[in-house]
Amino acid sequence: MVDKQQASYHHGDLPATLVRTAVEMLDEDGEVELSLRAVARKAGVSSAAPYRHFPDRISLLSAVAAVGYQELMAGLAARHPEPASTTDLADLAVAYVEFALDRPGLFRVMFAEGCDRTSPDRVAAVDAIHAYLREAVGRVIETDDPAATATGMWALVHGLAFLYLDGKLDASSRKEVAARIRQTVVAMQEARSR
Repeated sequence: MVDKQQASYHHGDLPATLVRTAVEMLDEDGEVELSLRAVARKAGVSSAAPYRHFPDRISLLSAVAAVGYQELMAGLAARHPEPASTTDLADLAVAYVEFALDRPGLFRVMFAEGCDRTSPDRVAAVDAIHAYLREAVGRVIETDDPAATATGMWALVHGLAFLYLDGKLDASSRKEVAARIRQTVVAMQEARSR
């Protein structure tokens, strides 16, 4: 006779199941403390099962962060596949902050948790976002250093995201959040052009 935990282990693709379960846990409760044991329990597998694929919590968080970056990138590209104006950049900034506000747990794993900086999936996902932003900034803003300018724009928008997440700026009206972000991005671009 096969016990329930053994039968439930055979998911087909356990690493993907564990990552998906972790993301679901973060989406249900942005304050949840992810552990391999808790994710295994939620996925219906033995507490030892995750260790076959993730040697530690950091490796699981890195895989979760990679999914977050991929989803963020998909959202940005869906908003504007090839941004061509300051308004487009402002729309991307709004999409970035909306992602943070809609998925705070995942966003914090992506940016506030310790991750394996050499994880291939995570590195590829981060590189894709950097390349997209560099190209967008290079297309829209006249600059000798698109990479540095993109980093500055990202820092601005990322800072806004955490100011809203941490309650330092009022996020109660999404319409007002979007308007403020757009105004900030446009104001920064205008100040830079002077």
